[in-house]
Amino acid sequence: MKFEDSSQNLRARLRAIQVLVILSLGVLSVRLYVLQVVRGQHYADIAQNQRRRRLPIPAPRGIIFDRNGHPLVDSRPIYSVILSREDLRGRDLSSLVQPLAEGLAIDEDILRERFEQMKSLPAFESVQVKQDATPGDVAWVEAHNLEFPELRVEQQPQRRYPANGLLAHVLGYVGEVSPEQLKQQGFKDKGYKPGDIIGQSGLELTYDDYLRGEDGYREVIVDSRGRIQSEIETVPPQPGQDLVSTIDLDLQEAAEEQLRTSVTKRGVIVALDPNNGEVLALASYPTFDPNIFQRIGTKAGRAEYVGLLNDPQKPLINRAVQSRYPPGSTWKIPMAVAGLQQGAITLDHSNLVCGGGIQIGNKFTRCMGHHGTPDLKAAITHSCDGYFYRLGLKMGIDGIVAMVDEFDLNKRSGIDIPNEIVSWTPSPEFKKRMNPHDPEWRDIDTVYASFGQVYDVVTPIALLRTVAGIGMGGRLYVPHLLKELKPVGQPGTAGYRPDRTYQLLDSSRPNPKVLAIPEDIHHLVVEGMWGVVNNGGTGAAIRMAGFDIAGKTGTAQVVGLGKDSGKNKDHAWFVSYAPAYKPEIAIIALIENSGFGGVNAAPAVRGVYNVYYRKTRNEEPPGAQQIAQVRKTPDPAPSPSANKPVALAQRNRKTG
Repeated sequence: MKFEDSSQNLRARLRAIQVLVILSLGVLSVRLYVLQVVRGQHYADIAQNQRRRRLPIPAPRGIIFDRNGHPLVDSRPIYSVILSREDLRGRDLSSLVQPLAEGLAIDEDILRERFEQMKSLPAFESVQVKQDATPGDVAWVEAHNLEFPELRVEQQPQRRYPANGLLAHVLGYVGEVSPEQLKQQGFKDKGYKPGDIIGQSGLELTYDDYLRGEDGYREVIVDSRGRIQSEIETVPPQPGQDLVSTIDLDLQEAAEEQLRTSVTKRGVIVALDPNNGEVLALASYPTFDPNIFQRIGTKAGRAEYVGLLNDPQKPLINRAVQSRYPPGSTWKIPMAVAGLQQGAITLDHSNLVCGGGIQIGNKFTRCMGHHGTPDLKAAITHSCDGYFYRLGLKMGIDGIVAMVDEFDLNKRSGIDIPNEIVSWTPSPEFKKRMNPHDPEWRDIDTVYASFGQVYDVVTPIALLRTVAGIGMGGRLYVPHLLKELKPVGQPGTAGYRPDRTYQLLDSSRPNPKVLAIPEDIHHLVVEGMWGVVNNGGTGAAIRMAGFDIAGKTGTAQVVGLGKDSGKNKDHAWFVSYAPAYKPEIAIIALIENSGFGGVNAAPAVRGVYNVYYRKTRNEEPPGAQQIAQVRKTPDPAPSPSANKPVALAQRNRKTG
């Protein structure tokens, strides 16, 4: 008899176990299919990345040289602490803020801000935790390798700028690309990402595409904790192109020294070659230290930057291209040329009454002297305001507007550094914008527009280009700072970058712009400017015998008479070129709120000419000497003020 123990129900249990086994095997089979077939390549890539890793090698930027081969900016190697995000294995970045901030002496807010910016990047992108790490930082990373295997130390290039802010406004600086910049299409097109270092100002910005190199990389094998076990391949970085600027370091140092020792220690000096527009020196003071932007990732660095932003002296402003000033009597030089061109005066009949000033309605606008009835040459030499009041009325506002347009005074000069602004120049439309309650243009407005006040507010670079162009007989070159970009690599090889000389940023602009200034008109105006320095004019104190300077002083009112003291004192100008009849160099100086141009700006220019003379003549520059003979053509009969001592003439002349 067959016995069955139904109480144990073994058959049902076996079937249940079989079903469970079959289901489990089915689930495992499906899962294996998904892992190995459907997502096999994905996990293979992850495994490969855990084993092989590509570490970037940042490319050094090109060196910037002066025209004589002296390095102005280079890069030095530093160590940075880098965090590999792919080694975090899902850890929240915020959990690292406190320990890393304490261990590496980083401000928590700055570190948290950096981590927040990196959230939008792919997980394989690394984060720079600290730049310019100290030996202590490196030791801390190594000591905490087991605790923070995602940290590593890399060598990177860092920009190094001259001390004491030398050339800061020319060279500019580099900095990390900002979140605001990354939103702009131009930056997106270049593939920039958080952490990238780019040019932010000056030549560093204008020629960033050339100065930037191409990063290399190291492909290495790492263990499960991210430690490098061996190296598979190294592709070296390609450095950026070296840039040779037009700057002459000796002249630049002289210009900055003149500003540093000036009365107010605020102003600008620019020197250029009028034969081609090459800028030999460009100094704006006060200046700043571009190296501060290498420290912007620290709390102290940010405090320094905020201090610069809030400094009332505005050291970050490049006064040569980003500030406007009334030109004072320097405005008389283009006025003189235009007056002759337009027929308001002629070469044979250029005499106009001074009258000690001019009465227009109930308004008397004075001249700071009594010059009789001078001709144009004497009016320039002795800076007769009354003469130019009447010349302006003869030209009319339409003639002055035509002059402005002829000399491009209503346009940017085109210099190859960023953020240049446009001068404000006289016109009825400009008055309407300035004073909508009294928009009508009157004769008194024309008087103001004729002598460099009220409606004339120009940038130093625009004024220098104009006067240098007049010195060249009507050839106005675009000022520029690039002389040459050196080639990188060999022709025909990958990554080759050819050399490049200066090219206009605006290719549609003529260079030079050639003006129709007849030789006899040019000669007469140059004679007047020659007399300013060499024939008892307002700049006589800086005369260099045998190296004739042609120039024009200017003393520009900031406020009305009687209030012009202290911070509202007149601006001092001197614009010039030399030698007068075959220009090699043109220099302009503006010393803010310092008083007379002949007393403050002209000697600053002379200081730069001294250095140029030594470099080009290999001898000491001559001092002021008595005039042996009058140059070229005889002067007219002297005006009542012509025989006054220079100091007295300066006291009696406001805009001279």
